[in-house]
Amino acid sequence: MTPALLYDGHCKFCIEQMHRLARWLPAGRYEALDFQEPRVLERFGVGRDAAMRALQYVDARGRVFSGAEAAVRALGLRRLGKLAYLYYLPGLRQLLDAIYKVVARNRYRIAGATCEDGTCALHAPGASPSSRSSPAEPSRTR
Repeated sequence: MTPALLYDGHCKFCIEQMHRLARWLPAGRYEALDFQEPRVLERFGVGRDAAMRALQYVDARGRVFSGAEAAVRALGLRRLGKLAYLYYLPGLRQLLDAIYKVVARNRYRIAGATCEDGTCALHAPGASPSSRSSPAEPSRTR
């Protein structure tokens, strides 16, 4: 199985961050997929709530990693990416996870300044379920 990164393709901030991460990853050794697309979550056995909270990385063995650890595992696809495993040093992991959670929780507000089509508001905490239907066509990355 090809490793996969599952990101929120309806979130401009998430799309931008996926593009940044992709610059560090080896082409052709992973898939970057918008989890909002049909059947993506089912294909990897990842829940929607988990995907909405954080980036998901599914490795070649089908193991799922979330958040900052997902990025670290993806960076491990490169030889120099092994330096990313410094993440596992005591204290550093907890710090990076806490920072990731704050940013992820506020990603729609962060992207709001650059979200011209209104899709960021569809997913913001407190948005009504009826306002979450059919956002504009998501951007794609690879």
